[in-house]
Amino acid sequence: MSEHVHDLVIVGGGPAGLSAAIYASRSMLDAVTLEREALGGQAILTSEIDNYPGVPHADGFSLVEAMRAQAEGLGARIVMDPVTSIERDDSGLFRVSGLEATYVSRAVIAAPGARPRPAGFEGESEYVGRGVSYCATCDGMFYRNKHVFVIGGGNSAAEEALFLSRIASEVTVVVRKDHMRAQRALVEELERNEKVELRYLTSVVSVSGDALLSDMRLRDNATGREYAENFEEGSRGVFVLVGRVPETEALRGLVSLDEAGYAITDEGMATETPGLFVAGDARRKPLRQIVTAASDGAVAATSAAAFLGLPVEG
Repeated sequence: MSEHVHDLVIVGGGPAGLSAAIYASRSMLDAVTLEREALGGQAILTSEIDNYPGVPHADGFSLVEAMRAQAEGLGARIVMDPVTSIERDDSGLFRVSGLEATYVSRAVIAAPGARPRPAGFEGESEYVGRGVSYCATCDGMFYRNKHVFVIGGGNSAAEEALFLSRIASEVTVVVRKDHMRAQRALVEELERNEKVELRYLTSVVSVSGDALLSDMRLRDNATGREYAENFEEGSRGVFVLVGRVPETEALRGLVSLDEAGYAITDEGMATETPGLFVAGDARRKPLRQIVTAASDGAVAATSAAAFLGLPVEG
């Protein structure tokens, strides 16, 4: 009995993957979308989104749920199955292996997203869940009326610091440079917030404690001086928001990756492997936002349909 060959397998159920699923369905492709954990990826961890056109003041979960409902309403098939490998045989067919099954297709859109990047200070991994977190939306409520530190200087750090300022008694943003890379509007909002302290030219050296965090060592990057922040065990939290690592391990050998591990594509999301497209946060591009991920997914699905010689969304 011959195995079923899909037109397209979409790896990842975040905004890029769901957008690709919508466009693939409208192009009448026989497609399946695979997600490993929860639809939406990093987007569902965002408490407030005010820069997605036409949907002001949304939260990530609700926006992703609307995307899922739209995709499935158009006939998209979504399967929860973690992808372990992607291979292409001599005939040009792809074999996408999950824990539950192997999916054969003529084209693949990889939209695996990215995971939080660790800051690299001593004790960081040991105290994850015991005072160190990578998600303010997930863990912020554990620090109601407590003092929290946010590590990072980009948009994510600024947005999460503002979110935490509604919960915590005090928020200290630790920035290793003499400025933040975040959008100026976000920085100005932080500067106006009486609960927020911006501590520039500072790095976290280590964290320690017993069952929970009770000590931090920081470095003044201007002078090199190290100093301690001691506090009652469990009374403070450290939120690490220094960027993300692309989930491109399964693509190695199939696509070119830059020095940071992001996939290199053309404007149509195509890679050097015919029939393999990459969309969303896993590819190299100047801006990683929900709106750009959704755009990538639409372009990738349209490019995949053209590659397959099937109807293209107009």
